[in-house]
Amino acid sequence: MDRVFNVNSGNGSIFTSKPLDRETLLWHNITVIAAEINNPKQSSRVPVFIKVLDVNDNAPEFAMFYETFVCENAKAEQLIQTLSAVDRDDSYSGHQFSFSLAPEAATTSNFTLQDNRDNTAGIFTRKNRYNRHEMSTYFLPVVISDNDYPIQSSTETVTIRVCACDHRGKMLSCNAEALIHPTGLSTGALIAILLCIIILLVTVVLFAALRRQRKKEPLIISKEDIRDNIVSYNDEGGGEEDTQAFDIGTLRNPEAIDDNKFRRDIVPETLFMPQRTATVRDNTDVRDFINQRLKENDIDPTAPPYDSLATYAYEGNGSVAESLSSLESVTTDGDQDYDYLSDWGPRFKKLADMYGAMDSDKDS
Repeated sequence: MDRVFNVNSGNGSIFTSKPLDRETLLWHNITVIAAEINNPKQSSRVPVFIKVLDVNDNAPEFAMFYETFVCENAKAEQLIQTLSAVDRDDSYSGHQFSFSLAPEAATTSNFTLQDNRDNTAGIFTRKNRYNRHEMSTYFLPVVISDNDYPIQSSTETVTIRVCACDHRGKMLSCNAEALIHPTGLSTGALIAILLCIIILLVTVVLFAALRRQRKKEPLIISKEDIRDNIVSYNDEGGGEEDTQAFDIGTLRNPEAIDDNKFRRDIVPETLFMPQRTATVRDNTDVRDFINQRLKENDIDPTAPPYDSLATYAYEGNGSVAESLSSLESVTTDGDQDYDYLSDWGPRFKKLADMYGAMDSDKDS
């Protein structure tokens, strides 16, 4: 099923069943069997050798990939590269190629092409000096044709890079410096860099302005709105030696309070003489208790700092207002008289009836 040739069983003609390609396979070897129709045992085998003849169906092409360079200080009519071509077709009279520039580059190119008539061509410079910062790479299209029938042609491209050379024409560096040279930056790239810098500066200025505005905001916005506002003074205090903050002698001796002293954390709206109840004179029990707690805190290494508030939780005795607890009335043996509750009006009628009933039960 894979054979390329078939044989006509009637007249022995050999014909092709698939296209042939000389460049892929030049010779084909087949075997033809001939036999009598009336007596098939009478047969013979004949080897047939078939040679594929060549036709011009391939276009010429460069013998290699050409990538050359031109010096920045090159002069006009200077040879920079020699080209050659190959053809996969077989030519009985020998190959003969012709080289020319593509029509679109014949008049606008910075290079010229000269056909040497020996299947080679040379590329020459058209002007003096080249600037790699303006144009670092040139692409030169070259048309190659053969002289066989039918004529086949192809267009190949030569890459030419502009490089820096010494005075002898030896290449030093090519377009790598053009990428890092400051003048190699385009106008669009410079504008983009400047915009990024401006945006960054604006962001920093706005951030600094917001932080400064937050610092200037007052802790209490309105003088009337002073509900549970926390005022932070950021002042640690000087401990016991700081006598300007408070007078610790007032705690030890209540009689030492100066009536003319006012609070230091607020400004008094009106000057008035503070009124306070008379204190118990020389309360020995409270003084001894406070002195004992002070000694314990002074000796204890785990006690809080001197400028902290120590709660002693001692009520003392001899209060002017006496005890406000109703629990003592339960423990006393004396009877309570709740008749005065009925004089307080209808709001206390329920309470008067309840306690009046209790008195009546006791009497009974």
